[in-house]
Amino acid sequence: MVPLGACVLLLPARASLSQANVALILMFVVALVAAFSHRWAAALTALSGAVGFTFFFTAPYENFTQFKNADDILTAGLLLVVGLAVSQLARRFSRERAIATTLQRSLLPRMTPDTSAVRPAFRYVPADAEVGGDWFDVISLPGFRTALVVGDVVGRGLRSAVAMGRLRTAVRNFSTLDLPPDELLGRLDDAVHQMDAEAGVGEDATFAATCLYAVYDPVSRWCTMARAGHFPPAVVQPGGRVELLDLPAGPPLGLGGLRFQAAGRQLPEDSQLVLYTNGLIHHRGRDIATGLALLCDTLSGAGTDPEETCELIVGALLPAHSVDDATLLVARTRAFPHDRIADWDIPADPAAVSVLRSEVLAKLTNWKLEEMAFVTELILSELVTNAIRYGAAPVHLRLLFDTNLVIEVGDGSSTSPHLRYAADMDEGGRGIFLVAQLAERWGTRFTPTGKIVWAEQPGLPVPAVPAAAPLA
Repeated sequence: MVPLGACVLLLPARASLSQANVALILMFVVALVAAFSHRWAAALTALSGAVGFTFFFTAPYENFTQFKNADDILTAGLLLVVGLAVSQLARRFSRERAIATTLQRSLLPRMTPDTSAVRPAFRYVPADAEVGGDWFDVISLPGFRTALVVGDVVGRGLRSAVAMGRLRTAVRNFSTLDLPPDELLGRLDDAVHQMDAEAGVGEDATFAATCLYAVYDPVSRWCTMARAGHFPPAVVQPGGRVELLDLPAGPPLGLGGLRFQAAGRQLPEDSQLVLYTNGLIHHRGRDIATGLALLCDTLSGAGTDPEETCELIVGALLPAHSVDDATLLVARTRAFPHDRIADWDIPADPAAVSVLRSEVLAKLTNWKLEEMAFVTELILSELVTNAIRYGAAPVHLRLLFDTNLVIEVGDGSSTSPHLRYAADMDEGGRGIFLVAQLAERWGTRFTPTGKIVWAEQPGLPVPAVPAAAPLA
């Protein structure tokens, strides 16, 4: 037993040690051993510590059942009880930290999609003591756009990990509505208030969080961003120039009553957008201003590979032992090929649809997508006809082809079409239902001048290449 061995090692210094000093040393040994052992092993460890203390330091070399006075019995019993209590507290802390770490890692994405808009890379480094509420996400949006998210729940422990998971799920759900970043943060702020209301009244009932939400469009190379009390992102230009974007700060999530503001920026192709949390730039030995300056200096020497950039930043900014978890998300931007984009301005005349179909067919033939022509004609005919009849000018059609084929029909009206299930005798109401059946997915997103109704078709499957015959 480790406590008995510690007693043997302490025997040479027995004359210079008081019983209180020996008891404290053995308590530390018992707690250290029991914290990483089974419950029964913890009890046996504490018992052996009490026995060792009684035999070696109260009645040495005599029958250990013959005590000199009642204080010896009290000290031995106190050692046993305190050792068990400390060991169980240590085990409880270790178990809670393990649960929180496992929960947080399971709620964070294990891999990020390599989209047509960005090539992402990430690092998440948990704290040495308690995990925090850092999270990140990369979400594919319609039209080959990509949303980049980084957030941080104030506090540490299991509760912060659970709140982080709920917020990340809420962001994913709100992203399906295709909202602008400032509106999405407003919805997320309402969700935080609802979480507080569900938790009830108490000291630990409320919590706050910060978040940065950015949407990058590879067609226009325009990035729209909004932040809620979070640090601004850094942009690394292809030439190596580093800039911290000046975004409206916005209040942290959970305060309520204040609005969020979005800002846009056009990014050159192969730029790197760097999102991070507080634990990366700030710790006890470094203030925020120094951390931001060090981040910019490190990024100025980074290459164009996001994985290498992550390794460089983590190695330069994170200490060996961190008291706060840190999250880093680096995304290298891409530009959508111009030869995969087709645009048409459509006059407000239903007769123009037939001419449009022939032009679209020619473009699909140019893209070698003849097999998708029939379904594409049906979808665009319905969407364009609806925009001409029920929308407002101007009406615009755009085709985007990469891994999938996206059909976008925009007009100046803010009225969104709804999916209806027509009865057998109904003469109308089957158009959007037909689009929903033929397309892989469809939806509506609103713009400052109207709306865009889009439909997405899966690209043609790549023919399998037969495996080469084995050599004889």
